[in-house]
Amino acid sequence: AAVVEVAFGLTISTARTRHEPNRTSRLEAVTVPAPTTVRQAAVLVAAEGAVGVVAALVFVVRGLSGADQHVVSGFGNAAWFALIGGAVLAAGWALWTGRKWGRGLAVFAQLLLLPVTWYAAVGSQQWFYGIPVAIVALITLVLLFSPSALQWLAQDSSASADKAEPDTR
Repeated sequence: AAVVEVAFGLTISTARTRHEPNRTSRLEAVTVPAPTTVRQAAVLVAAEGAVGVVAALVFVVRGLSGADQHVVSGFGNAAWFALIGGAVLAAGWALWTGRKWGRGLAVFAQLLLLPVTWYAAVGSQQWFYGIPVAIVALITLVLLFSPSALQWLAQDSSASADKAEPDTR
Protein backbone atom coordinates (compact mmCIF):
# COMPACT_ATOMS: atom_id res chain seq x y z
CA ALA A 1 0.00 0.00 0.00
CA ALA A 2 1.26 3.43 -0.86
CA VAL A 3 1.66 5.71 2.14
CA VAL A 4 1.77 9.49 2.09
CA GLU A 5 3.17 11.47 5.01
CA VAL A 6 1.75 14.89 5.65
CA ALA A 7 3.29 17.30 8.16
CA PHE A 8 1.28 19.92 10.02
CA GLY A 9 3.50 21.76 12.47
CA LEU A 10 5.06 19.08 14.64
CA THR A 11 2.40 16.45 13.96
CA ILE A 12 2.93 13.86 11.24
CA SER A 13 0.09 11.63 10.08
CA THR A 14 -0.07 8.90 7.47
CA ALA A 15 -2.94 8.02 5.19
CA ARG A 16 -3.57 5.23 2.72
CA THR A 17 -3.86 6.42 -0.83
CA ARG A 18 -5.49 3.36 -2.37
CA HIS A 19 -9.22 2.66 -2.24
CA GLU A 20 -10.35 -0.43 -0.36
CA PRO A 21 -13.65 -1.55 -1.91
CA ASN A 22 -14.42 -4.20 0.71
CA ARG A 23 -15.12 -1.66 3.45
CA THR A 24 -18.67 -0.62 4.22
CA SER A 25 -19.77 2.81 3.09
CA ARG A 26 -19.89 5.68 5.59
CA LEU A 27 -23.69 5.74 5.44
CA GLU A 28 -23.95 2.06 6.31
CA ALA A 29 -21.41 2.40 9.10
CA VAL A 30 -23.37 5.07 10.97
CA THR A 31 -26.74 3.32 10.98
CA VAL A 32 -27.48 1.11 13.94
CA PRO A 33 -31.09 0.01 14.49
CA ALA A 34 -32.74 2.46 16.87
CA PRO A 35 -34.61 1.22 19.95
CA THR A 36 -38.32 1.82 20.36
CA THR A 37 -37.81 4.86 22.58
CA VAL A 38 -35.72 6.58 19.92
CA ARG A 39 -38.30 5.77 17.25
CA GLN A 40 -41.06 7.17 19.48
CA ALA A 41 -39.02 10.35 19.92
CA ALA A 42 -38.48 10.40 16.15
CA VAL A 43 -42.23 10.59 15.59
CA LEU A 44 -42.55 13.54 17.99
CA VAL A 45 -39.53 15.33 16.51
CA ALA A 46 -40.74 14.79 12.94
CA ALA A 47 -44.17 16.12 13.92
CA GLU A 48 -42.54 19.25 15.36
CA GLY A 49 -40.57 19.70 12.15
CA ALA A 50 -43.68 19.22 10.04
CA VAL A 51 -45.48 21.90 12.08
CA GLY A 52 -42.56 24.26 11.40
CA VAL A 53 -42.71 23.59 7.65
CA VAL A 54 -46.50 24.10 7.64
CA ALA A 55 -46.03 27.38 9.53
CA ALA A 56 -43.57 28.47 6.84
CA LEU A 57 -46.14 27.73 4.16
CA VAL A 58 -48.78 29.70 6.06
CA PHE A 59 -46.44 32.71 6.29
CA VAL A 60 -45.75 32.52 2.55
CA VAL A 61 -49.45 32.32 1.69
CA ARG A 62 -50.23 35.24 4.01
CA GLY A 63 -47.43 37.28 2.46
CA LEU A 64 -48.57 36.56 -1.08
CA SER A 65 -52.18 37.36 -0.23
CA GLY A 66 -51.18 40.85 0.84
CA ALA A 67 -51.27 40.60 4.64
CA ASP A 68 -49.87 43.64 6.44
CA GLN A 69 -46.13 43.13 6.92
CA HIS A 70 -45.00 46.45 8.38
CA VAL A 71 -44.68 44.93 11.87
CA VAL A 72 -43.58 41.38 11.03
CA SER A 73 -42.07 40.14 7.77
CA GLY A 74 -44.06 37.11 6.72
CA PHE A 75 -41.41 36.08 4.21
CA GLY A 76 -38.62 36.37 6.78
CA ASN A 77 -40.63 34.28 9.22
CA ALA A 78 -41.34 31.78 6.44
CA ALA A 79 -37.63 31.43 5.71
CA TRP A 80 -36.84 30.97 9.41
CA PHE A 81 -39.58 28.39 9.97
CA ALA A 82 -38.66 26.54 6.76
CA LEU A 83 -35.01 26.33 7.81
CA ILE A 84 -35.63 25.28 11.41
CA GLY A 85 -38.65 23.11 10.61
CA GLY A 86 -36.75 21.37 7.82
CA ALA A 87 -33.78 20.68 10.10
CA VAL A 88 -36.01 19.30 12.85
CA LEU A 89 -37.92 17.20 10.32
CA ALA A 90 -34.59 15.85 9.04
CA ALA A 91 -33.61 15.03 12.64
CA GLY A 92 -36.83 13.07 13.06
CA TRP A 93 -36.12 11.13 9.87
CA ALA A 94 -32.56 10.47 11.01
CA LEU A 95 -33.74 9.11 14.36
CA TRP A 96 -36.37 6.94 12.69
CA THR A 97 -33.79 5.42 10.36
CA GLY A 98 -31.19 4.88 13.11
CA ARG A 99 -28.78 7.71 12.32
CA LYS A 100 -27.29 9.03 15.51
CA TRP A 101 -26.67 12.57 14.27
CA GLY A 102 -30.41 13.25 14.49
CA ARG A 103 -30.33 12.99 18.27
CA GLY A 104 -28.14 16.06 18.68
CA LEU A 105 -30.44 18.20 16.56
CA ALA A 106 -33.50 16.81 18.32
CA VAL A 107 -32.14 17.47 21.82
CA PHE A 108 -31.04 20.97 20.81
CA ALA A 109 -34.49 21.72 19.37
CA GLN A 110 -36.23 20.54 22.55
CA LEU A 111 -33.92 22.61 24.74
CA LEU A 112 -34.67 25.67 22.62
CA LEU A 113 -38.38 24.94 22.68
CA LEU A 114 -38.70 24.81 26.47
CA PRO A 115 -37.99 28.53 27.12
CA VAL A 116 -40.38 29.40 24.28
CA THR A 117 -43.12 27.37 25.93
CA TRP A 118 -42.39 29.08 29.26
CA TYR A 119 -42.78 32.47 27.62
CA ALA A 120 -45.96 31.40 25.83
CA ALA A 121 -47.53 29.95 28.98
CA VAL A 122 -46.32 32.33 31.69
CA GLY A 123 -45.20 35.50 29.93
CA SER A 124 -48.04 35.70 27.41
CA GLN A 125 -50.69 33.90 29.45
CA GLN A 126 -51.25 31.48 26.55
CA TRP A 127 -51.48 28.38 28.74
CA PHE A 128 -53.40 26.48 26.06
CA TYR A 129 -50.37 26.66 23.74
CA GLY A 130 -47.46 26.65 26.15
CA ILE A 131 -48.26 23.67 28.37
CA PRO A 132 -48.99 21.03 25.67
CA VAL A 133 -45.89 21.98 23.68
CA ALA A 134 -43.78 21.90 26.86
CA ILE A 135 -45.14 18.44 27.68
CA VAL A 136 -44.23 17.18 24.19
CA ALA A 137 -40.72 18.65 24.49
CA LEU A 138 -40.22 17.08 27.92
CA ILE A 139 -41.50 13.69 26.78
CA THR A 140 -39.15 13.85 23.80
CA LEU A 141 -36.20 14.64 26.06
CA VAL A 142 -37.11 11.79 28.40
CA LEU A 143 -37.26 9.41 25.43
CA LEU A 144 -33.94 10.65 24.02
CA PHE A 145 -32.20 10.30 27.39
CA SER A 146 -33.76 6.94 28.30
CA PRO A 147 -31.36 4.11 29.16
CA SER A 148 -32.06 2.28 25.89
CA ALA A 149 -31.42 5.46 23.86
CA LEU A 150 -28.15 6.10 25.67
CA GLN A 151 -27.09 2.48 25.19
CA TRP A 152 -27.90 2.78 21.46
CA LEU A 153 -25.89 5.98 21.29
CA ALA A 154 -22.92 4.35 23.00
CA GLN A 155 -22.80 1.41 20.57
CA ASP A 156 -19.75 1.37 18.33
CA SER A 157 -21.18 2.13 14.91
CA SER A 158 -17.91 1.31 13.15
CA ALA A 159 -17.75 -2.27 14.43
CA SER A 160 -18.03 -3.55 10.87
CA ALA A 161 -15.09 -1.46 9.65
CA ASP A 162 -11.67 -3.07 9.32
CA LYS A 163 -9.73 -2.33 12.50
CA ALA A 164 -6.64 -4.37 11.70
CA GLU A 165 -4.36 -1.34 11.74
CA PRO A 166 -4.06 1.21 14.55
CA ASP A 167 -5.08 4.79 14.03
CA THR A 168 -1.89 6.76 13.41
CA ARG A 169 -3.32 10.24 13.60
